[in-house]
Amino acid sequence: FRYLGTGQSLASLHYAFLVGKSTASIIIRETCVAIWDALHAAVMAQPHKEQWKEIADVFQQTCQFPNCAGAIDGKHIRIKKPVRSGSQYYNYKKYFSFVLFAMCDVNYSFRYIDVGSYGSRSDSAVFAHSEFGKMLHNKALDLPEHTALPGTTSPAMPFVFVGNEAFALGENLMRPYSSRGLSVARRVFNYWLTRARRVVECAFGILANKWRFLHTPIHLKLETAISAVKAACVLHNFVRARDGYNFEDSLTHSLHSHRPSVVRGHRQGAAVREHFTAYFMSPHGALPWQLEAI
Repeated sequence: FRYLGTGQSLASLHYAFLVGKSTASIIIRETCVAIWDALHAAVMAQPHKEQWKEIADVFQQTCQFPNCAGAIDGKHIRIKKPVRSGSQYYNYKKYFSFVLFAMCDVNYSFRYIDVGSYGSRSDSAVFAHSEFGKMLHNKALDLPEHTALPGTTSPAMPFVFVGNEAFALGENLMRPYSSRGLSVARRVFNYWLTRARRVVECAFGILANKWRFLHTPIHLKLETAISAVKAACVLHNFVRARDGYNFEDSLTHSLHSHRPSVVRGHRQGAAVREHFTAYFMSPHGALPWQLEAI
C-alpha cells in the first residue's frame, strides 16, 4: 500500500522497511495479485441487464445522454522498457508504456478494465482485441433490449457506449462527428457525447491522484506493473463505494491519452448516431441552453 499510494522507489522501500529490493518487488506483486483476486468479483463484476438499465438511467439524469451504458477510453501507463520487447511498448509520445483500457459508469467506477496491451497500439486496436470489445461485437454483454428515447415512441434505439474519435463507430458505440464543417445539430450531438464521455477522464484523474505510483514511470517488472495497476483499479472502486466522490480529485492526472487515429464506422452505427443527433434537436431531447454551450 505504501508503494501504490506514494510511488516510492524500491530503494526507498528497502531503507524504510529493511528488506531487499527484490523482496520488496515480490511483496508488491503478491499483495497486488491478492488484492485483485479478493476484490475483483465484488467491485468490478460484469453488470447484468437490470444493472445496465440503472447505469443508463443515471447517465440520463446526470449527463442528459439517454441509453448510455458507459464511457470508454484508454490511457498510457509509463514503464521502463521491458526486456527483449523491441519497440512494441514504445508509443507515439516517445516513451515506453502499456495501455489501461477502461469502461466506467457515471459514478466514476470502472466496470471493465483491460491492462497490459502494447503502448504502440491504438485505442481501437486495444478495444477490438479486448474481452469487452469481443463481447460487445458478439452481443454477449447482456445489454437491455432496444428502447425508445425518453419522450418518444419510436424508433427503438440500442444501448450504447461513448468514446472519442479513436474508436470505430458501431451500433453500440458512439463517437463524435469529425470537427470539420459541422452543422449545428452535429455540434450539439458532439457536445452531449463529450459531456457523457468525460466521466471516464474524471475516473482516470481520481485513480491517478489517489494512487500516486501512476504519476511516475513504474520501475517494476512488466507482470508486476500490470498487477499493480489492476490492484489500483479495484481499490479505486472499493474506495469510491466507501467514501463517495470529491470533485477536486479529478482535476489533474498524469495518464496520457492515445493519439486519435482514423477509423471507419459502419452504416448501422451511422444511422443510430443520426437518430441521436435528431433527438438532441427535438423538443424531447433539447435543452434551452445547449446552443450557448457549443
